[in-house]
Amino acid sequence: MLNAQQTAQFTLDAKKIGAPVQSTMYGLFFEDINFGADGGLYAELVKNRSFDFPQNLMGWNTFGNVEVLKSNPLFPNNPTYLKLSTSGHNHKHTGIENEGFRGMGFKKGEQYRFSVWAKSESDAPQKLRINLIDSHNEVIGSKDLEVKSKEWKKYELEISPKTTDKNGRLRIFLASQGEVYIEHVSLFPVDTWKGRNGGLRKDLAQALADLQPGVFRFPGGCIVEGTDLDTRYDWKKSVGAVENRPLNENRWHYTFTHRFFPDYYQTYGLGFYEYFLLSEDIGAEPLPVVNVGLACQYQNECCVAHQPVGELDDYIQDALDLIEFANGSTDTKWGKLRAEMGHPASFEMKFLGIGNEQWGEEYVERLAAFSKAIRAKHPEIKLIGSSGPSADGKEFDYLWPEMKRLKVDLVDEHYYQTPEWFLKSATRYDNYDRKGPAVFAGEYACHDHASGKDNNFLSALCEAAFMTGLERNADIVHMCTYAPLFAHVDAWQWKPDMIWFDNLSVVKTPNYYVQQLYAKNTGTNVLNLTWNKQAITGQEGLYASAVYDKNEKCYIVKVVNTTKESKAINLTITGLRKNQTLTIGECTLMQNMNAGAVNTLENKNAVVPQKTTATLNGNVVAIAAQANSFGVYKITE
Repeated sequence: MLNAQQTAQFTLDAKKIGAPVQSTMYGLFFEDINFGADGGLYAELVKNRSFDFPQNLMGWNTFGNVEVLKSNPLFPNNPTYLKLSTSGHNHKHTGIENEGFRGMGFKKGEQYRFSVWAKSESDAPQKLRINLIDSHNEVIGSKDLEVKSKEWKKYELEISPKTTDKNGRLRIFLASQGEVYIEHVSLFPVDTWKGRNGGLRKDLAQALADLQPGVFRFPGGCIVEGTDLDTRYDWKKSVGAVENRPLNENRWHYTFTHRFFPDYYQTYGLGFYEYFLLSEDIGAEPLPVVNVGLACQYQNECCVAHQPVGELDDYIQDALDLIEFANGSTDTKWGKLRAEMGHPASFEMKFLGIGNEQWGEEYVERLAAFSKAIRAKHPEIKLIGSSGPSADGKEFDYLWPEMKRLKVDLVDEHYYQTPEWFLKSATRYDNYDRKGPAVFAGEYACHDHASGKDNNFLSALCEAAFMTGLERNADIVHMCTYAPLFAHVDAWQWKPDMIWFDNLSVVKTPNYYVQQLYAKNTGTNVLNLTWNKQAITGQEGLYASAVYDKNEKCYIVKVVNTTKESKAINLTITGLRKNQTLTIGECTLMQNMNAGAVNTLENKNAVVPQKTTATLNGNVVAIAAQANSFGVYKITE
């Protein structure tokens, strides 16, 4: 063991440039869990905006003379609308009020775009009064809107609240003596991501962009399957006019009785077109996942819940049509729709996941049918199969040989494990078969059960240690994505999660910053970093890996110290060119002696990266690896 005076002697071989690190190595996985889409990334503030929840007025309070109607709908896939009529008494007001997603977040001075489809049967114009209400029931913004037509038309106006409130509401009065029919009531901040009308919440989207992800997997894991096939995520229902995208159950509203949210549905307002657009915005390769004809196997033990193998044609066609939607020319059916939605150019999709974390023979035989059909028409698309829901065990051991037999391009591995598992598994991929498919670590997170699964520094540190093993084995590991991504502090079903938020602000966890440091320091090639001629995989509590960046012409060394004592390290760089000089570049450190430290909305910066440095003497870099720390050190040529 090292004592306080001893120094660990690391060796970095600069002469032998190793396997390339894929540009997709570090990325993002999005699932609509924890109110991650509606009520989260999708900036719509109105819940049940088309009145089509099974309880048509869920999320709404009504007063006065309000009728729920479904005959002769404006939007066939969202048939419900309301009729507001005068109450017959000057002091009995008619109207509706929406509670939002655990309230509505309003910022003083910002603009909010209200829109509604409306008509009237009256010859005289009818008036709606649009009020923004704060958590004290005070009006903080108000405007009137005139409905002038007997035909359905879309009306818009902008309102600016005079105060900030994270738990506001939207209230609409009928302010004239007649009646108004209304449908698709919507309220968005004007200042959305990229300024798009009806777009994404700016601060949450920016947090994704700041990670500099190489790949973006969507629309989720379990929601791809659905509790049953009728409620699976159907990408075709998520494109086209937003007003006519049908409602879908979200399986996470009833999965956990101790975290039960009966008001959790998918409007598909954040659909596949928006996912592809976001991928493009943040510079990530889009990686959609399609249903393979299986409902969630956790929730359905009987085969009758699944689509028979001989009846998969529609499901396979959905996958082929998705490729056409993403990449097809504008003279194809689905490529034309993409162009009509605003993106004539191809999204240049290269990857497609077939199923989420399915297992057993029932998965393999369905995957084989998908693979055969897609390979025949689109050999350029890289297909991703599953190794099941666990990191090892019976299903895992069965599936990997089957994935090799079917010649998928990548195998999606999932693991939600303890801190001890993550530290032990830094060597997980050292001896994987290099002749088979590559690995996609599609869902992983360190679960510190002792803390109640908080996003604490211990979990982030153990993930950083584990990821040195991903980096060292970048020849076989081509992608990795932490999961889940988002969680609303007042409406979550699962934790830990990378990014937490309320209706006005966002907090980045220590786990977020670990992912960011890896993604910003991906490098282009693996380098051989050793201690006593061995990879550094936990000796004396130290974990380390290194890459070379051809573009920046620098060596990037990542060091994790999981002990409670500082460690002195001498890093000798061998194989340098004659007379080659080095300099210390940007160095970053995450460190905290409190393993349970977390970032919160009240204290967002308890654990954040800080600048640090190292000492250079010729070709030897002296690093002081602080206790409980993750450091990234750049040495430039």
